Amino acid sequence: MTIADDLRELIRTVPDFPKPGIRFRDVTTLLAHGDGLRRSVAGLAGLADGLDIDSVAGIEARGFIFGSALAVHLGLGFIPLRKPGKLPVATIGEDYDLEYGKARLELDPTLLKPGQRVLLVDDLLATGGTAVAGTRLLRRAGGVVNSAVFVIDLPELGGAGLLAEMEVAAQSIVGFDGH
Repeated sequence: MTIADDLRELIRTVPDFPKPGIRFRDVTTLLAHGDGLRRSVAGLAGLADGLDIDSVAGIEARGFIFGSALAVHLGLGFIPLRKPGKLPVATIGEDYDLEYGKARLELDPTLLKPGQRVLLVDDLLATGGTAVAGTRLLRRAGGVVNSAVFVIDLPELGGAGLLAEMEVAAQSIVGFDGH
């Protein structure tokens, strides 16, 4: 079995959450499994191998878990992309649509230097709305974002294509059919 097969078995699928017709891919079961978490981070590190990056950015909340662990593994700094109102300093923000609602990401722009090369990390790539917003936000702050890595991809929802239109290469460890 491959790492993708092993991790797929650790990811719980919750039907009709948060609304009917959605199959929620719940990584908390993977996180609770020590070897699953370790192998997830190793898998993300493998995807990042050879990329020319200066730091890792993670999207709240589960992107914090994988992104910060990956940053430690790579010996790089971590930049948090937060939900509104969570940072105690002046921020810049980006509004975006979710598969099932609206949301906003915020960032302390002083965490980035112009031209800093940033790898975007999140647990799941679906429609791409969150990753596109994170990319836009990091770029507005002066970051260079050419790559994003995810534990899970739902390819039928087209997120990787949206990122490709922004010249961001998206890679994932595990793909799931459907949404």
